[in-house]
Amino acid sequence: MIRLDYRDARPIYEQVRDGLRSLMVTGVLAAGEKLPSVRSLATELAINPNTIQRAYSQLETEGYVYTVSGRGTFVCEVREQNRQRRAEVTARVQPLMEELRDLGMTREEWTDLWKGGDSDA
Repeated sequence: MIRLDYRDARPIYEQVRDGLRSLMVTGVLAAGEKLPSVRSLATELAINPNTIQRAYSQLETEGYVYTVSGRGTFVCEVREQNRQRRAEVTARVQPLMEELRDLGMTREEWTDLWKGGDSDA
């Protein structure tokens, strides 16, 4: 479900949040689906429940999930969140794309990079 990389510079709660967000936007976790309880996900990932709670809280703040007292945390419809997240990521990527273009990266090299291929440019 979620992979943690202890060599990653990001805090564990961010990795959990990003992993869950990815599962939501790709449709693996559907709108209305109940997320695992904080305790069960913490046990599954062998991390502190407070870490999971922090990830869930951030996802709720971002509008990806909602909590029903006594019932659990559920996935929201994510279309609007996807649109907002795309705008945020695009704003961060745009300057990098411009720099790569200025450094002579071709459209073909960019396409290869975008598809996940290795680029030695």
